[in-house]
Amino acid sequence: MTFNNAESLFEAFSKLKVLVIGDVMVDSYIWGSVSRISPEAPVPVVLAKSKEKRLGGAANVALNVQSLGATPIPCAIVGDDVDGEFFIERLNERGIPSKGVITSSERVTTVKERILAGSHQMLRVDSESDKDMSEIEQKSLLAHIRNLLPECDVVIFEDYDKGVINKAIISETIEEANKLGIPTVVDPKKRNFLDYKGATLFKPNLKELREGMKIDVDPKDMDSVKSGAKALQEALDAKMVMVTLSEHGVFIKDNGETHHIPAHIRQISDVSGAGDTVISIVACALAAGLDAKRTAALANLGGGLVCEYVGVVPINKQDLLEEAVEQKIFS
Repeated sequence: MTFNNAESLFEAFSKLKVLVIGDVMVDSYIWGSVSRISPEAPVPVVLAKSKEKRLGGAANVALNVQSLGATPIPCAIVGDDVDGEFFIERLNERGIPSKGVITSSERVTTVKERILAGSHQMLRVDSESDKDMSEIEQKSLLAHIRNLLPECDVVIFEDYDKGVINKAIISETIEEANKLGIPTVVDPKKRNFLDYKGATLFKPNLKELREGMKIDVDPKDMDSVKSGAKALQEALDAKMVMVTLSEHGVFIKDNGETHHIPAHIRQISDVSGAGDTVISIVACALAAGLDAKRTAALANLGGGLVCEYVGVVPINKQDLLEEAVEQKIFS
């Protein structure tokens, strides 16, 4: 589909439903200040001033999708605990459907607690289970996916290696999505890296590409990046591969075409959640019919924008729209 301006693309986003499969979590923040070192150990004492909990992991992808104007449908598992209750309540408060979220007594809700002084992260404490799903959990999750998939326009796999995504979930979802003509986009981690065979678009970062393919890739050498992306595309039989290269921008390979989009100079505060924003923009853009080059360019803008904020935050659609116009992505 041809889009002459960003406004028409964003209008198309508003008609999309996005199935987000993956590891959801709660991002917890303690904000404070440091003025002294503890007499008990050589560590700073943080005087807590405020506390906040946010939706995180695959749920932050859902927030990004919602911010873009589309309707996210998370499909995931939370624990039968206080944080799981918070998670469901917060989804409902945000108007995000919770019909695909399973509450299980067999695992805890993942919580990442960050302690910050000013804009500096002092410590992170993770409470989680990364064990594989039980047979009962897997059957229930697959049933939810099969039920929800036909009403969606695109599928996002948001894999944090916490056990909710496994080979069976991947293969059955991609097979069914391909039958229905629904694109699948993947934000991978190490455990299932080469299991996403037949996906529409696979988006590792540079570190994940190196480790997953066991190859050396130099982001300053585009021939090296092209070679790595080609090998990955062939290994997965994926239609497209997109590699995020941090300060070197993004690279996308779509069949015979390749494009390198340089990064924009920004004041970086926090890179947390940038990948969530990138995969959300990519999914919505591809589902709307945008070409690969402009999809990568728009995702590159969005990933950079959220890095200007402290903590994990979803993209601001108006900011993205204004930058897309300023950078003449649709000119």
